[in-house]
Parts: sequence; C-alpha cells; structure tokens
Amino acid sequence: MIFTRITALAALLCFSSLALAHHGWRWTSDTDVEVIGVIESATLGNPHGILIIDVDGQKWTAEVGQPWRNEKAGLTDDMFAIGAEIIIAGQRSANEAEFRVKAESIVIDDKRYILYPNR
Repeated sequence: MIFTRITALAALLCFSSLALAHHGWRWTSDTDVEVIGVIESATLGNPHGILIIDVDGQKWTAEVGQPWRNEKAGLTDDMFAIGAEIIIAGQRSANEAEFRVKAESIVIDDKRYILYPNR
C-alpha cells in the first residue's frame, strides 16, 4: 500500500513538472512581435487556447490565455471565429524557425484585449 502511494505521488510530481515546464514564458524570446492575420482554427480551453493564424500565407501558432484569463480580458470564445482578422502582440518563440507567439494582447474588431496587464 505504501509503495502504491509513493508511486502515485512520484507520477503526479513528474506530470506536474512536465506541465509547468511546458507553460509560462520559458520557450519565448525577449523579442516582442506583432502578428497580423486571419484565424484559420481555434482550439480553446485549458490549459490555454491555441490559434492557427494565416499571415500572408504563412501559418503562425498563437498561444492565447487560459479560459479565465481570456474572460477577464473581455474575450469570449466566439470572438475567435474562423476568418476573423486578428492582431496579436506578444513574444516570439526563441526558436526562430518556429512561427509561434505567446499573446500578451489581442486586437479584434479594432479593440485591444490585454491578457497580461503587468508585462
């Protein structure tokens, strides 16, 4: 019984470490970028939303906020409609071969929504 609890705890800690390593800003550079394009797909929900954006024929992946963060900023899921024009300001991936951005703010219909007001 003790072995099972220890094994379960070890698995939980390992999974938690992997989840924390994936999230945050660690994968980004210190380079601010503005991505302007059209939403091709949106996968929203936890742990965060992912948008695929067509930027003049180039596909960008944008990580947007968790559902609670989007809501706090004033964003609703239906705003991320396929075909919607979007501007994302944020930090680009540290891997320059990767067209990926973590959104700090989003502009939809000429209105800016700030996801991380303290950054």
